[in-house]
Amino acid sequence: MIPKFSETIYVTRPLLPPLERLSTKLQDVWDAQWLTNNGMEHQNLEKMLMEYLKVPYLSLFNNGTIALIVACQSLRVSGDVITTPFTFPATPHVLTWNNIRPIFCDIDPVTMTIDADKIESMITPQTTAILGVHVFGTPCNVEKIEEIANRYGLKVIYDGAHAFQAEIDGKGIGQFGDITMYSFHATKLFHTLEGGALAVKDPHLKDRIDLLKNFGIKNEEEVVMPGINGKMNEIQAIVGQLVLEMVDEERNKRRILRDTYLRCLEDVDGISLMGDIPGVKNSYQYLVIRIDEKKFGKSRDHVYHELKKYNVVTRKYFYPLCSEYTCYRQLPSSVASNLPVAHKVVEEVLALPFYGRLTPDDVEHICTIIKSLR
Repeated sequence: MIPKFSETIYVTRPLLPPLERLSTKLQDVWDAQWLTNNGMEHQNLEKMLMEYLKVPYLSLFNNGTIALIVACQSLRVSGDVITTPFTFPATPHVLTWNNIRPIFCDIDPVTMTIDADKIESMITPQTTAILGVHVFGTPCNVEKIEEIANRYGLKVIYDGAHAFQAEIDGKGIGQFGDITMYSFHATKLFHTLEGGALAVKDPHLKDRIDLLKNFGIKNEEEVVMPGINGKMNEIQAIVGQLVLEMVDEERNKRRILRDTYLRCLEDVDGISLMGDIPGVKNSYQYLVIRIDEKKFGKSRDHVYHELKKYNVVTRKYFYPLCSEYTCYRQLPSSVASNLPVAHKVVEEVLALPFYGRLTPDDVEHICTIIKSLR
């Protein structure tokens, strides 16, 4: 009989710097008496992340959703935007908050990102942009999307919430498209408790974004555009600085865990894992398997519920599809026949525990439980 874990094993656990280090940094903020509004710690973190993520310009935000809302505003996106239904609710929600209609495109059966081969057929005179999502850190087909966008004069925004430090051929993922959003939520590999950022290549766009996230205030006497409050405060910034020091070690630990999952599950009929993609640096954000019910003999949902009995918590990312939400299901693009791959994938995907405090033995134990469920 396979024993259950004595303590609950979650999908992820946040990186937490030592409290004494945080106290020291906190004292600096207290001494400065500058808690928000582009303080010194905010400026320092922005510079550190620009270098770490290999992006020309970066603007920090209080969270990734506000950052995406501002991204749409800064590019003056309107009308229709082609996006994916296989994503977190924030992706289509930011379009709705900007009075933009999301147009759902099916996904690639391997990468699970938006299917670039199907985008062009969905473009109409009302289309102004493409909003792609780097799913579980796997990049979209950025070359094909850029080629389509250039031909039709469309803007390109990427939701890179899962893609911290992902790279393509040595280029930071934030160098593709017009804007890339990063999420620094506590569940992410790198976090600032809550937080986010926008990466851009155009310095003038960076200036516009900085105005938009601070009420449109140019100086003490000028407000030049209708902005919002999206600023990251100094407490978030110092947490981010300390967490950034821990990311490389965490990535190394996750790489070992990922290799263990691959070794233990690669020969299990009906279970597949995303392997390495040539030229792509993995973000190590999530460890996701897909379960083929016919081959494995049990459904994804069965595995999900059975693992709970062993104190193993998993996640059915991204279930249900955004196109199935009551606020979007009436859209013509939400019809299931338009999204056959997405509807198949969303019934197969399961995110397994994946964080540095786990050991390879823990992973082997989880895999033993999964294999016993066949």
